[in-house]
Amino acid sequence: MKKNFVSNSSASIRMFKNDFLESLSKVRFYVPLIVYVPVIVFLAWQSLFQLEVPLINFLGWFLVGLGIWTITEYVLHRYVFHYEPKVEFGKRIHFIFHGVHHDYPNDAKRLVMPPSASIPMALGFYFLFKWLLPAAGLNPFFSGFMIGYLFYDMVHYALHHANFKSGFWKKLKQHHMLHHYSDSTKGYGVSWTFWDHIFRSNFEKK
Repeated sequence: MKKNFVSNSSASIRMFKNDFLESLSKVRFYVPLIVYVPVIVFLAWQSLFQLEVPLINFLGWFLVGLGIWTITEYVLHRYVFHYEPKVEFGKRIHFIFHGVHHDYPNDAKRLVMPPSASIPMALGFYFLFKWLLPAAGLNPFFSGFMIGYLFYDMVHYALHHANFKSGFWKKLKQHHMLHHYSDSTKGYGVSWTFWDHIFRSNFEKK
């Protein structure tokens, strides 16, 4: 298959001439935690103490939300982030959202989604789920969904910058590195590889 450019440098490439736009494209790995952990805590508190959702119901919806995140992660990565438009403007948008990460996978400031992108996306999902779900299930479901997202972001950063010696995390890192350096048409699961097995996009064992 065609091999694309991949930099082994940890340097960050400039994407925008405008300094403000450029700043919005970069983020430290811990920023999503600062932004979303308080939101998750508030949603959980509101569910349990204001809306008085029974704990067992809360946990059930929470786990469903977490599970839905896993397939969402896979679908977004495979069909949205890896969709390559034919027109030049579309190619530019693709590069901004995901192509730059594949060209510069060691750029530490472009390993988690910046709030400029994640907040609009989170709001879109929230209002979608608000339309689909019963009121009592919305907050616990979205709490689980957002925990899944944060897990994804933190795992993604660790896969690029932590040295795992053995076990589950080493295998997960190998899976993701194969996606970057061997075949980007496989291995779309980042924090979960389950759906790669289901949809036959996993790497074949040699």
